[in-house]
Order: sequence, then structure tokens, then C-alpha cells
Amino acid sequence: MSGEPAVRWRRTSRVLLTDPRGRLLLLCARDPRTPGAAWWFTVGGGIEAGESSEEAALREVTEETGLVLRSDRLGPLVWTRRALFTVDGARIDQTEEFRVVLLDAVETAAVRVDTTEATHGHRWWSPEALATTAETVRPRGMAARLPVLLAAGARGEWPTVEHLGDMDEDLNE
Repeated sequence: MSGEPAVRWRRTSRVLLTDPRGRLLLLCARDPRTPGAAWWFTVGGGIEAGESSEEAALREVTEETGLVLRSDRLGPLVWTRRALFTVDGARIDQTEEFRVVLLDAVETAAVRVDTTEATHGHRWWSPEALATTAETVRPRGMAARLPVLLAAGARGEWPTVEHLGDMDEDLNE
């Protein structure tokens, strides 16, 4: 045996939750086995048995932000990717689907992130802040992609699905 942890495959549904100012809500995670290791990620999580990716996205928004959104609020699938990473000693091979939700001001004010378990903070990020941060943000490249995506959506011209690639990530960088 090589001593490497077994790989666990996981399908996820993620949400690019944006406010009226074009900022993106990101959550902060930490690896309990690596002191000081932290990264920012989008709202969303695992798709449960018997659940569609859309149902998972809406459930995860509720669980992570307290918002209960109708299915017609969920925007189109815009990005996909595959990520390989290790967290808390587990090796994860994860496929991700990203959808957009454009919140209004009332919904934005109602966001309540529970930071008692896996999430250690949250922040609304402008594209400028994403472009200049030294912090780890996943998926990579959002600073360049987000403004283009939101501008197209504002015109009612959501782009075709973009595959962000397969990434072997060190979340603790």
C-alpha cells in the first residue's frame, strides 16, 4: 500500500450567489489537519441520492444561507469542472456544476450564514477583490469570468456551459 488515502467520488451542485452590486458570496473553509490552511468557495455541496442537481443547489442555498428560493430563481448551468483534492485526510474526486442566482437587495440582506460547523466565515466579493486577493479562492479564474458572465446574464444572453477543466488542487496553498 502506498499510504495514500482512498479516493472518494462526489457529485456537487454549486451556486454563484450574487447580489445587486455584482458581488459573489463565498464561504470560508479550513482544513482541521493543517493549521492556518483556509480557502474560499461557492455556496453548494453534495448531491444526495435521488436528488437532481437543481434540487441540491436549492437545498444547499437554504442550508448554507437560510434563503428559501423557488426553483424558478435558479439560473442556468454556466460552468462545470472536476477537482481532485485532499481535505481532513480524505482524497476527493469531485465533479461540480455551477448555476447562477441573482439576488435582490431584500434577499441579500436576509442571508444568514451558519459558521458553527464546516463554514468559518463568509464574505461578499467584488470581481476587483477576487482579482487582487492573495487568499485561496476556488474555482480559480472567477475574477475574470464573473463580470463577463453577469454582463451576459443582464442582457439575457447566458453563455453556453464552460468546462473549467480538471484541477488537481492543493487547497492548503
